[in-house]
Amino acid sequence: MRSSWGRQVVYSLFGESHGSGVGITIHHLPAGFKPDFIRIREELVRRKPGTGIHATTRQESDDYEILSGVHNEKLTGAPLTVFFRNTDTRSEDYQSLSDTPRPSHADYAATMKYSGHHDPRGGGHFSGRLTAPIVFAGALTSQLLERVGVSIGSRIFRMGSVIDHPEVLEASSMVRICSGELKGKPLPFLSEDSVAEAFELLEKLRRNGDSVGGQIEVCIKGVPAGWGEPFFDSLESSIAHLVFSIPGIKALEFGAGTEFSSMKGSQANDPWTTEGDQIRTTCNNSGGINGGISNGMPIHFKVTFRPTPSIRMPQDTVNLTTGKASVLEIRGRHDPCIVPRACPVVEAIAAMALMEAMLDQQIQTKEAWG
Repeated sequence: MRSSWGRQVVYSLFGESHGSGVGITIHHLPAGFKPDFIRIREELVRRKPGTGIHATTRQESDDYEILSGVHNEKLTGAPLTVFFRNTDTRSEDYQSLSDTPRPSHADYAATMKYSGHHDPRGGGHFSGRLTAPIVFAGALTSQLLERVGVSIGSRIFRMGSVIDHPEVLEASSMVRICSGELKGKPLPFLSEDSVAEAFELLEKLRRNGDSVGGQIEVCIKGVPAGWGEPFFDSLESSIAHLVFSIPGIKALEFGAGTEFSSMKGSQANDPWTTEGDQIRTTCNNSGGINGGISNGMPIHFKVTFRPTPSIRMPQDTVNLTTGKASVLEIRGRHDPCIVPRACPVVEAIAAMALMEAMLDQQIQTKEAWG
């Protein structure tokens, strides 16, 4: 099972949803850096379950233990290992899943790949529970990026039929998102009207035992022109690699995204201009990336989450022991929409990808100039 990513900074994820805990080991962090652990805790609270009608009732504190890599509150340069102990599991809710895979979950695919030896409880290693250490890693990495002027934020762009406004981000809206203004909101929409509509939708879903999907838009300011590579290690492909590691994401689009399919070149292109001593573009349909390399404009992209497949409604499945059709009624505690809790996860993933691009560029510059 491959659970590591990165070259300059290497992240190794471990644990299962209903095992003793989950965690991450991060290699090659700079010695002497003093992380702001209060800010890391704030990001974990944003992801934390059990905070309102929009979340699962599973009550995990998301308290963590640092096993190595920190001394006197500073990074030592040794691998940083962080462990989140699981404290609120109900494994009995998952006893039947070895025979009756849940629709649109990883149960059947994992059974085939691992010959039935995987841990099915709560989704095992496929669970969203593993995004807690991802958020820790991204919250720390974001602080390193801030030292060079990079800021990352996100908003809920869509939740089911509820769409945020403005739909097309203006410069002022990007400033609001990247400033962290929305991070304290349980539903981080720009529009308060959208917040009210979304709460009404979530309450209805909760009553009916159903779920809904949505979209998150990420905005990144301060990335200079020149980060990334063409082709296999492009900035887009690095972000995409990590984005599609998040459970539930099924689509990703940069800039104008799928709208490009209906545009003419004269509409889609981003003309160059000057602002003082800076070269900018008059619009940003490309989402801040050309040829796999940052162009100095804000980077923005949207990710699409599928509806949470664990719903209380009866669903058709197959009993793997008998080979006969079966009806499954899923127990357990699940989100009617994963999107509100996913914002800090997607931001964390973006920070990890940008950290890699920044260090690659620093190494290339050093090799070029000595």
